[in-house]
Amino acid sequence: MLSRKGLIPEDYLLTRLAEDVLQPKFKTKAGKARFVSKNGTCNVAHTNIREQGRFLQDVFTTLVDLKWLHTLIIFTMSFLCSWLLFGMIWWLIAFAHGDLDQRGDDFVPCVTDIHSFSSAFLFSIEVQVTIGFGGRMITEECFSAIIVLIVQNIVGLVINAIMLGCIFMKTAQANRRAETLIFSKHAVISVRNNKLCFMIRIGDLRKSMIISATVRMQVVKRTTTEEGELVPLDQIDIHMDNPVGTNGVFLVSPLIICHVIDKNSPLYELSAVDLLHDDIEVIVVLEGVVETTGITTQARTSYVAEEILWGQRFVPTVSEEDGMYAVDYSKFGNTVKVPTPSCSAKTLDSRVKLFEGATSRASVRKRSGSAAARKSKMES
Repeated sequence: MLSRKGLIPEDYLLTRLAEDVLQPKFKTKAGKARFVSKNGTCNVAHTNIREQGRFLQDVFTTLVDLKWLHTLIIFTMSFLCSWLLFGMIWWLIAFAHGDLDQRGDDFVPCVTDIHSFSSAFLFSIEVQVTIGFGGRMITEECFSAIIVLIVQNIVGLVINAIMLGCIFMKTAQANRRAETLIFSKHAVISVRNNKLCFMIRIGDLRKSMIISATVRMQVVKRTTTEEGELVPLDQIDIHMDNPVGTNGVFLVSPLIICHVIDKNSPLYELSAVDLLHDDIEVIVVLEGVVETTGITTQARTSYVAEEILWGQRFVPTVSEEDGMYAVDYSKFGNTVKVPTPSCSAKTLDSRVKLFEGATSRASVRKRSGSAAARKSKMES
């Protein structure tokens, strides 16, 4: 792993890259499973699927989704089975025509130099992969041999086309590009612009940009409806305030993605004490188009309650040096403590409203007292 070699600091985690060394730091509560792991994989097992034939209706996508080892085994067995099948057919044609028997010089075989199944198998390989060593070749004696030659060439072309297309799609998948999209290991909650905010930091290690990058967040938790229905994985969208004020982020340098905890936020009633006991999980999805290939890529991670730091803020990572902006990735996940109220945003808003109400009443009384004093002075 890159972080083990010292090339990448341990203050952040590569998406889609399992860091075994860092995993113990993210142990959740006993009995609580993550919906999305830190490296972006979904922790969902699909069981009791009765209609397995649906996967065979889309063979190409099924082959692309398979692991490399399984894909290579399938294609190897496809070639071997096709060579053996047509080798058997060529041997049967030679046997039916009498090519396996020793004849005189005037005898014309269907395929020259076929004396056993081994030579028929070798001729099958030569036909399908178009090697053509020159020792064996088809003649005009048997029409059936010409038909088999055409069919085997078509079958070989189909297998080659599927194999090349599958390998190209597997190598061109954008999930490898997502490995250089990074998230901070922890999320923080602190006051920003006089508002309680939930913040994370994202970055891109490559110089090639992610075009039209967008960030989405969801809170996954167990909820109960008013009718008493239990929803084990209730997914609630979180409104994002992108740092550039648009729908897309310009991910040239690490950015802090901020969510203002207001009355429309699912975290509105969450306090520092509740964070220690609630089983919540915040899922973050970074999606965009790879500049070099034009393929859409997606990187995911999640933050459980133990990974959300209350009352902390990310330290700056960008500095100006010699007319250029330098990014220090060793500070990517570093945080510092800042004064932050431990109450929820709802309680904080109510206190602010009470303070503003008391201030306004005091100012009204002050203005009324001043007006009364002026009035009495004028009467005197």
